[in-house]
Amino acid sequence: MIKTKIVCTIGPVSESYEMLYNMYKAGMNIARFNMSHGDHASHSIIMNRVHELNRNIEFPVGLLLDTKGPEIRTGNSDFDLKEGDVVEVSVEGEEDPTRTSLYVGYPDLIKSVEVGGRLTIDNGLINLEILDKQKTSMNCKVLDGGYIKGRRHVNLPGADVNLPSITEKDREDILFGLEHDVDFIALSFVRTGENILELKELLGDRGKQVKIIAKIENQQGVDNLEDIVQESDGIMVARGDLGVEVNIEDLPHIQRRIAYLCGRNGKRVIVATHLLESMIDNPIPTRAEVTDVANAVHEDADAVMLSGETTVGKYPLKCIEHLAKMAIKTESYPSVQFAARELVSENKKQHIANSAVRLARQLKCKGLVVITRSGRSAECVSNCRTFGFDTFAFTNNQKSYRMMTLMRSINPFQIEFEDPEETIATAFSVLKERQIAHKGDQMVIISDVRVENGTIDSIQVRPVY
Repeated sequence: MIKTKIVCTIGPVSESYEMLYNMYKAGMNIARFNMSHGDHASHSIIMNRVHELNRNIEFPVGLLLDTKGPEIRTGNSDFDLKEGDVVEVSVEGEEDPTRTSLYVGYPDLIKSVEVGGRLTIDNGLINLEILDKQKTSMNCKVLDGGYIKGRRHVNLPGADVNLPSITEKDREDILFGLEHDVDFIALSFVRTGENILELKELLGDRGKQVKIIAKIENQQGVDNLEDIVQESDGIMVARGDLGVEVNIEDLPHIQRRIAYLCGRNGKRVIVATHLLESMIDNPIPTRAEVTDVANAVHEDADAVMLSGETTVGKYPLKCIEHLAKMAIKTESYPSVQFAARELVSENKKQHIANSAVRLARQLKCKGLVVITRSGRSAECVSNCRTFGFDTFAFTNNQKSYRMMTLMRSINPFQIEFEDPEETIATAFSVLKERQIAHKGDQMVIISDVRVENGTIDSIQVRPVY
């Protein structure tokens, strides 16, 4: 059973119920809703389709809402910039049709950048060097030229950007997501741990029903990684904007550092962007893409994510199938236990999970069964980055059931809980019915056991009966 989960962005080629079902069959674990595109009406229809899908399939599909976040864009005018030219960049006069300067819609632009710094436009295709600054404009030399259409995205590598962490649109989208029972919220352009606290305040008590994933997309986020990891439930390595905001040669190291910090602190990590970019148009991935995916799996990523590949690509199902095959093959090789061996925790459940995983491995058990209501025990087992056996987590809580779709190695099931012994028997029955385990298979079990004054935590070694 695949350990690394697959996140698929939903778009025009993947929004029908039939395609969602086929994507699930191919290996999709989480459906991502990118709020930079579409409106609430269209997203609502597709979210309802995913909820309907979850009523008709064996394993759950989680719902992840990805906020648009703050952004800086050029004006409405098109520009043709030649390499070596000097162009004026201004923060005034957006609506002037006769303008000869390039408008950028960020009032604090001049204060945020330094002479000698860069402006990067349209995901790194156009690059400008800042020569001098005035009050509301600056002169820039074109390093990499080209034709710019209106409303192109602007990055300010290395600059401290004075923009809100949660825009008004983000607030509306987040509340919309809560109404539609999403399981994860990915917050764009997280720069400090305070950004996560702001989202928690917005969520209030409802925050207990959703996991917060911080997207690291600029140098400020990289500089404050430790605080962000502590405050969030997980990190998305958003390599698109991040690869523009930092020196691109630093990107592999940053990805590895994020994976390490998440593994050490028991937090989820998603590797995103350009995993199978060539498959938007081609039926097979490049050799470099195969290696990239394998490296993410070797780094113990909880999940890998597809974007354009499953929104506008020609081969969405083949992308998922290839991704699943790559993950399964890479997982079959001995694990180097990238960060889990340095897991830092004072939590009792984590110590129980550590012991149970070690026991299952030493006894060469068929698998490990976790009985959990909140999903926390399953998360602790996932933190151990298990290999050599499968892990089956049983819960009676619908939200916990879907939240486990982002936990590496965890195969979730939903059942009714009864007496602890009867619950174990039900779990064994489910595994046998689905031909996942057979009578006599040895299992390690993390579960409550009933004692005179209530229940206590336990680790048991038992055969399936």
